[in-house]
Amino acid sequence: MTKRVLITGGAGFIAHHLIETILDTTDWTIVSLDRLDFSGNLNRLEDIMKKYSPEQKKRVEIVFHDLRAEINPQTSGLIGDVQLVLHLAAGSHVDRSIEFPMEFVQDNVIGTVNLLNYARTLKNLEKFVYFSTDEVFGPAPEGVDYKERDRYNATNPYSASKAAGEEMCVAFENTYNMPIIVTHTMNVFGERQHPEKFIPKAIRYARDGETLTIHSDRSKTKAGSRHYVHAKDVADGLMFILNLPEDYARIPDFGGAKIPKFNIVGPDEVDNLELAKLIAEAQNKELKYEMVDFHSSRPGHDLRYALSGDYMESLGWKPKISLRDRIKGMVQWSLENDKWLK
Repeated sequence: MTKRVLITGGAGFIAHHLIETILDTTDWTIVSLDRLDFSGNLNRLEDIMKKYSPEQKKRVEIVFHDLRAEINPQTSGLIGDVQLVLHLAAGSHVDRSIEFPMEFVQDNVIGTVNLLNYARTLKNLEKFVYFSTDEVFGPAPEGVDYKERDRYNATNPYSASKAAGEEMCVAFENTYNMPIIVTHTMNVFGERQHPEKFIPKAIRYARDGETLTIHSDRSKTKAGSRHYVHAKDVADGLMFILNLPEDYARIPDFGGAKIPKFNIVGPDEVDNLELAKLIAEAQNKELKYEMVDFHSSRPGHDLRYALSGDYMESLGWKPKISLRDRIKGMVQWSLENDKWLK
């Protein structure tokens, strides 16, 4: 059955991959709501739209709006009657949040509440999905992978603002009986990512023979580690969640709220040095690197983050392609489309 879906931050990195997946696998109409700041780039949408017919391109509509302001009747009219709201728009740069914390409260808390207030007026709302982050749980000790309902331990203004937005979703679900879902993802990578993110940067440095900084512990012997996940896998995981039957298990949350939460996790944990070496190997290059004690000298940054993907796997979903193959594919694509590395 055809649907109309509102995607906030549609010109952003993860969202444009989601739009591509929806166009490829459904007949849905998409409304991309975006203010087009440094995180949003219409060139991403333009790039993916090249392969579609004129009729398919008409399925994507762009509405300009800054969610720090309430959605007014005029903007609501442009959005139209939507059944799904997928909230990806967010301030997400940790360093920037440390420098400008209030900006992240406005974007990730106030912006989320404005969208929730709008969504609760929708007569045909089927699902509201809030994209959260692994960072709400804070640093992960060795051997610990956080589950969906573990306690928050935010360590920087960005993660605290995302945790606050998540709690507002829990409150709106519990108070207004809204059909809200929360997802957690971590260290998403893929085509058309900002060139200063670790993986595009590592591709560029390996290609050009430059020395790459690898963030480490105080001893400068242990690199930070993550469960990297490709944006296409995030999109695939979300579509899996959206297609779950209505009677899927809802695990009670603390305090009795029933909001479903899902971790969309990459197939393997890898440390950043191992990952950088894999990127260099895919180019037949030798990695030049320097281990730097970054985390102890930079409050707000953590050496290891980790999520458990056990719940999603128990429901029948996990990434279909290995991390190694995803990295090789991205390296090849990036070298062939090097304007995205600049």
